[in-house]
Amino acid sequence: MKTNPALDKEWASPEVGEKLNNPGLGQLVSCSIPAPGLKLDTFLKQAEGKSRFFWQRGGQDELYAGFGTAVQLIAWGENRFQEIEQKARQLFEQAQIVGEHSAPILPRLFGGFSFRDDFTADNTWAAFHPAHFVLPHYQFVQTGDSSWLTINALIPEVENLDEIGLELHEALVARYQYLIGNERESNLVEKASEFEVRYPMPFEIWEELVNNATQTMVASELNKVVLARVCEIKAKNRIDICQALSFLNATYQECTRFLFEPRPYHAFYGATPEILIRLEGKDFTTMALAGSMPRGKTADEDQANAGELFSSRKERHEHQLVTQAIRRRLEPVTSHLNIPDAPDVYRLSYIQHLMTPITGTLNKQSGILPLVQLLHPTPAMGGSPRDLAMDFIRENEPVPRGWYAAPVGWIDSQGDGEFIVAIRSAVAQERRVWCYAGAGIVLDSQPDREWHETDLKFQPMLRALNVYRI
Repeated sequence: MKTNPALDKEWASPEVGEKLNNPGLGQLVSCSIPAPGLKLDTFLKQAEGKSRFFWQRGGQDELYAGFGTAVQLIAWGENRFQEIEQKARQLFEQAQIVGEHSAPILPRLFGGFSFRDDFTADNTWAAFHPAHFVLPHYQFVQTGDSSWLTINALIPEVENLDEIGLELHEALVARYQYLIGNERESNLVEKASEFEVRYPMPFEIWEELVNNATQTMVASELNKVVLARVCEIKAKNRIDICQALSFLNATYQECTRFLFEPRPYHAFYGATPEILIRLEGKDFTTMALAGSMPRGKTADEDQANAGELFSSRKERHEHQLVTQAIRRRLEPVTSHLNIPDAPDVYRLSYIQHLMTPITGTLNKQSGILPLVQLLHPTPAMGGSPRDLAMDFIRENEPVPRGWYAAPVGWIDSQGDGEFIVAIRSAVAQERRVWCYAGAGIVLDSQPDREWHETDLKFQPMLRALNVYRI
């Protein structure tokens, strides 16, 4: 099928934006049109071979996706949160919106941060930076029965907004017609493939690591540390990210599903149950999530497991450490903070957790990134006290986490947004995938039980690739 020449205009090319890490080099201009009939699977599949992004909160029908790169923001070191916040504010302050101004369809940045601020990209994480956000060239929003397509472009000089708006509109209509004209049906038919699966850390090393952690707790003020291990998968063919996302979307709808693919075929994706922070104005939502137990095979067994989880001294202690730490960090910046006295049992399709929902109101409107910095990492992913736990992880964990268990999310033009904790996740690179799973270690943790817990947490990513246990 021939494309409209408007698709190929130089200023509208994603490659232009990829060179512009500094938003001061141009002015952001966005234009949106209704996109009836356009489907998520079509949008992402047609974008294969480009940078791609996807976000859908658990239990919600509103979703966001994007491809191509209009603007890329990158930062390093201890000030990475502040640098991204400054660059994002600069970008959006000068933005010009052509046509529809409805909040859900306005441009937003997708991205995240590495788990540690001293992150250095290795081969696994070659396409990722310590702080890395992308404004997609094309953005797709679906909310209820409505779908919208947006084009974002960084224009060196905006002398005639009406003229540029017309050109953007032409390019956008051409892209929409191309996407609709090349509709591909998506399904969950499992593709036959060959996989080589390897766990670099044998149980004996894990046992030694857990015992080292508990012995450190006896001899120091360390109360909890979260330890992670990796599953490496090598496939005969290139990993089909769209197929994996389709499975996650169909199977783990209670979780937030996400994709950050800043370079073609270098993708970080997952289906996480854990919200780090969600902010609108001064009002925020977060959670304490810690303590795990498998789902039962029968209703009676499931209820028994939930009861054991809720009454377990070890699991309640682990959960309390997380809740107390979140309270300490949020109280100084809030005028109202609501934390229930006892957790709920949060049931997912394959596992259940102790979860305490937390809401509040900030003293002043500050945007989401200061809260991300304040909360990351919570004891649910690092430990308690934070500094001691991070030191232990740095010195003892054999495989760098990269972006695993780190904040991933989106930021809009008001500084609001949503970030999750990137667990139940994997990073794919061409024909290889690295899956991550962690367990919270406290004084009375048992290595074999924590090992089985991480086995359970690997399952969503393994199933998404049609790799079964192993």
